[in-house]
Amino acid sequence: MKRKFFAISLTLLLAGVLFAQEQAQPTVKLTGYLIDNACAGAADADKDFEDEAKGHSVRCAMMPACVRSGYALAVGKKLYKLDEAGNKSALQALKATKTAEGLKVEVEGTVEGHTLRVTKLTEVAAK
Repeated sequence: MKRKFFAISLTLLLAGVLFAQEQAQPTVKLTGYLIDNACAGAADADKDFEDEAKGHSVRCAMMPACVRSGYALAVGKKLYKLDEAGNKSALQALKATKTAEGLKVEVEGTVEGHTLRVTKLTEVAAK
């Protein structure tokens, strides 16, 4: 009886692991511009967030209220809010850059709704 219970439990556990792997979000690599959430404003279907973020100053993004609001990645008309790890990486990139406005970055991670769970964030050299 114990062996049967153990075998059934093990089977259910393995099935759960396989199901979780199927549900995992694929990793994406997105390139866009950093903007703080305070300056990005509300989501608007017609708003081109990337154009707005291209002219956004690094100095503004580093103001205390902007830092507290967190950051987002603007890609065309899409705005992806960064998770906590992404916010930390974004702040480090903002502190390290020599760019005055329009900090372009490449972000790797997973997208969950409107949130980008960041695993890697690097500045993209200006052309």
